[in-house]
Amino acid sequence: MYRKAFLLAAAALVVTFAPAASADDVVTHHEFQADCTITHHQPDDPIVYPNQPGASHDHTFLGNVTTNAASTTQSLLAGATTCLAPDDHSAYWFPTLYNGNQPVLSTWSQVVYYKSGILDYTKVRPFPQGLRFVAGDMMATEGEFQHAPGAIEGWECGDSFHNWDFPSYCVEGTQANIRYQSPSCWDGVHLDSADHRSHMAYPDRVTLTCPADHPVPVPMIEFKIAFPVSGDMSQVHLASGRGYSWHYDFFNAWDPATLAALVTHCINGGLQCDARGFDLYKPDRGAALGPDYRLPAP
Repeated sequence: MYRKAFLLAAAALVVTFAPAASADDVVTHHEFQADCTITHHQPDDPIVYPNQPGASHDHTFLGNVTTNAASTTQSLLAGATTCLAPDDHSAYWFPTLYNGNQPVLSTWSQVVYYKSGILDYTKVRPFPQGLRFVAGDMMATEGEFQHAPGAIEGWECGDSFHNWDFPSYCVEGTQANIRYQSPSCWDGVHLDSADHRSHMAYPDRVTLTCPADHPVPVPMIEFKIAFPVSGDMSQVHLASGRGYSWHYDFFNAWDPATLAALVTHCINGGLQCDARGFDLYKPDRGAALGPDYRLPAP
């Protein structure tokens, strides 16, 4: 009896005096942000309808100011950007949101997260320059949108969540928000494909690893878009249709060294970074980019 009491007390001491985990031992995030403002809106899509101006439904563009139907990797690299990181020349776009016949365009920076989509975040590699894809499906039904591998929360405003179409009413002064995740496994060969999707794949939902035919883990992009619209939502719609037709496009035109630095420091490093690659909660880890959001001079 006395031996048992002694052993229990000793075990309690071990637990009590075990060293606490430091901040760097606890990984809760593996991400960085690309903060970019809207540049323009027009009915162009250089991925689905290249060199066919006016052929698509209306799109709202973030980032590269030159994006149009004729955009190529080289033209984007030569174009200016509204992203905080000036070496992110990438093009980001999505169907324009309307209230009646008026486009709803924000004036503040929208957040595009670059995250790990796989369990072992240390294996994520940067996108190859020129990679492009479409995430989501404008032809999806409401049920398909709800259960899509990239769907997160659906549409939300104020305290209303999990709306797979636009809610009928949003409290005045709130915003309509949407978050959606992209596939994050690349086939390692093609920068595009005939359907603009099949060269990419989502990780296995159980193991969170990339499938054998898409073996290269790349950043999982998550658009987090906020629209300044509230009140009666009965006339709110996307240029592509109902709320569940939400989708978006990405055309990578990052400076390779800058993107690699952010992926290595933030995603592989298990940090929750801002657009500089700085984790406010782990300031001792430093930043990937300088105060000007560029790579420091060697």
